[in-house]
Amino acid sequence: MLSFRFSALTLALLALGVQADQSMPAKPATEITQQRNQAWLQRLPFEDRADFDNARRGLIEPFDGVVKNADGKPVWNRMAYNFLDGNDAPASVNPSLWRIAQLNNIAGLFEVRERVYQIRGLDLSNMTIIEGDSGLVIIDPLISAETARAGLDLYYKHRPRKPVVAVIYSHSHVDHFGGVRGVIDEADVKAGKVKVIAPEGFYEHAVSENVLAGPAMMRRAQYMYGALLPRGERGQVDSGLGKGTPTNATVTLIAPTDLIVEPLETHKVDGVEIEFQLTPGTEAPAEMNMYFPQFKTLCMAENATHTQHNVLTLRGALVRDAKVWAHYLDKALVRYGDKAEVLFAQHHWPTWGGGEIRDYLADQRDMYAFLDSQTLRLINQGLGPTEIAAKLGSLPPRLANKWYSRDYYGSLSHNVRAVYQRYMGFYDGNPANLDPLPPVDAGGRYVAAMGGADAVLSSARQAFSEGDYRWAAQLLNHLVFAEPDNAAARGLQADTLEQLGYQSENATWRNVYLSGAHELRVGVAKARARNGAPDMVRALTPSMFFDYLAVRIDAMKAADQDLLINWRFTDLDENYALTLRNGVLTHRKDSHHAQPDIGVSMTKALLDRIALKETGFLKESIPGGGIDIEGARMKLLKLLGGLDEANPQFNLVTP
Repeated sequence: MLSFRFSALTLALLALGVQADQSMPAKPATEITQQRNQAWLQRLPFEDRADFDNARRGLIEPFDGVVKNADGKPVWNRMAYNFLDGNDAPASVNPSLWRIAQLNNIAGLFEVRERVYQIRGLDLSNMTIIEGDSGLVIIDPLISAETARAGLDLYYKHRPRKPVVAVIYSHSHVDHFGGVRGVIDEADVKAGKVKVIAPEGFYEHAVSENVLAGPAMMRRAQYMYGALLPRGERGQVDSGLGKGTPTNATVTLIAPTDLIVEPLETHKVDGVEIEFQLTPGTEAPAEMNMYFPQFKTLCMAENATHTQHNVLTLRGALVRDAKVWAHYLDKALVRYGDKAEVLFAQHHWPTWGGGEIRDYLADQRDMYAFLDSQTLRLINQGLGPTEIAAKLGSLPPRLANKWYSRDYYGSLSHNVRAVYQRYMGFYDGNPANLDPLPPVDAGGRYVAAMGGADAVLSSARQAFSEGDYRWAAQLLNHLVFAEPDNAAARGLQADTLEQLGYQSENATWRNVYLSGAHELRVGVAKARARNGAPDMVRALTPSMFFDYLAVRIDAMKAADQDLLINWRFTDLDENYALTLRNGVLTHRKDSHHAQPDIGVSMTKALLDRIALKETGFLKESIPGGGIDIEGARMKLLKLLGGLDEANPQFNLVTP
């Protein structure tokens, strides 16, 4: 049965349902790692406990349970992180990372101020609840319907059961909209009972970001969030922005009814005045801050959090613009700095007090401006990306000593390389790096040049024993790619990556290192297909669908095929002209070929059902089915039947 499965849209393991492997044979921290982690206690002001007071402020009821889906499978288990409670950092965790992991572990229902509440710690992000005159306004309903519903139920245990009258999406990332069907019914939206408000461009970006490179992003997200790791002192402890992502969960999406299109717009929603400040091109391509004058409260979406954020996320995405990010932080400081008494964001805990808010916004602005300006300064001195990362080893001292500027999610090291990439691209200007050998070929030659596998292993063991783990990892990477079945090399590389993970202040770096060590030891987990995001599939426009088909065509195999296809969606009254030429599929909307080879007519709704594997293209294309095909039917079926399948669990630390 011919079908189109959009695994790209089942994000961050939500579709795969891959579970953490509780049997990972993790090893203890070496004496060198213990010493390096202990040294952090003298580097930062650990005696400052103000964040712990703020993270607990307004706590109404803690959450320490398990959220399950309709099949009874666990979606979110807060109890898995109980090992963090009340303990000092163990030898296997950087003390600074342990600190943010403990802060992010303070979960439950919180009162931010009168009529403003937050659900924190039920997955990666926060859900904010504003009490209107007759109902509730919800900002960002978490990642999944299950966790969002559990959060709203927790709120209703303590507050009047008012209906939800509006949902606001602060920006276009899945952890800020995926749970929407857990708090509202689409029928109420269509009936006009519930508004869904979002920044201009939200819908397109929410769907498109994870389509074309979705499978690769999803695979790398496994590493970034430590999804395959056990929760524990030698496994995943945090994700920097929050604890982690749910599994076995249902990602949902309801289209906005109201778009914010002007740089500043003021709306009254159920008696609550909200000023929206658009911030396009910052942490997300479509994002907005919100100010609530009657509460003197500012929501910074994800533009200002208690960590240095990503200019380029490790899972992969378009590079963000640190200069634009700093610009909009400054505009928020100027417009709201003298007004706001409380600032909250959609991750972490709030900030109270006008002076604290102004310092916080100014510091966050300076941090992203530093990333941009100082990377450019060193670019113009002729340094390449890795040299710049080595040169800019720290933020300026006052910034570096602020906990909310630390490298918990983004890092100075990979952010400056991202800024380099934004301005200069992949090439560092050195001709020797213009056309390098691929990893397997390079690995074999490096190993041979160093005297063979035994010599490389000997050098790597020496580096490991001296605590030179970064060099050991580089050496062993060549050997593993040259000889992937070399058990000694794989084992020592796993040990090496593990120690790098134990030392990392950055949660995502730790997760990446430990995930690599895990797979070197036990292999790559098999994917278990589960479509957890049907709303995302249905949200695909026909243009997005044809773009996705284009990246699944093997151009060399299709190079001798020339096809002109007219494709009509009858329920949308839309026509598309597709051209297959030189192995490349292109399309034009509102167009048609005068002499097509093939004509296809169907509904977009049927295409969605095929994409969700509810039916098949072959079944529906028989005479009398839902798809009408004129012309070279078999050529079309051959094309669609030969589409390349993405590999959802490709190797990362081995060839």
